Amino acid sequence: MSMLTPPGMGGKYRITGDKYPRMRRPRRRGRLAVGAVASVAALSLVGWGTLQLIDVFTGGGDRASAAGSKSGCRTKAGASPSPSAAPLPKPGQITVNVLNATARGGLAKKTADELKKRGFKIGDVGNATATYDKKVKGTGVLLGPSSALRTSLPVLGTQLASAETRTDTRKGAEVDLIIGSGFKSLNSKAAADKALAALRAPAPASTTSKKGC
Repeated sequence: MSMLTPPGMGGKYRITGDKYPRMRRPRRRGRLAVGAVASVAALSLVGWGTLQLIDVFTGGGDRASAAGSKSGCRTKAGASPSPSAAPLPKPGQITVNVLNATARGGLAKKTADELKKRGFKIGDVGNATATYDKKVKGTGVLLGPSSALRTSLPVLGTQLASAETRTDTRKGAEVDLIIGSGFKSLNSKAAADKALAALRAPAPASTTSKKGC
């Protein structure tokens, strides 16, 4: 063994010349692989964070919230179901008693004849009872049972402007037209027909909408 050979090293580490062998530690490939993976993960995180910052500053969050609000407003506004009202009768299904509460003679008959031409059935024609005689200041009073409040009375009301509607406890379906001191004539047939058509038209459907849409 040469004097240049370190103690305890023999065999392949024997120094036989004037040069020392290069002693290197074995490369730890496992650690290098882990380090490479960690570097890639770090770069990915940095890139993701950068994209998030760009999205915030360019309004990407606003677009997302706007899209969310639109999806929340997709509920289509539609008609709310409502209980069906009683069907309105035709003039030929309504019997009208025409009563004169004024001092003008012949007014009840003249009015009854015009209502008959327009399709109404005519019942009693004459003077009003003491309860109403000379006591109706307006154009007239439409009087009938409570069951006629949304059926016969509105239809009769299309023939007379500004008439007051009242109900009583009578039996039967007949209604009264009590002519008042302010009465001049029935509505023109064209105006009455237009009012009747509007009365029969279906009510506008109610809609629903979400607040903020």
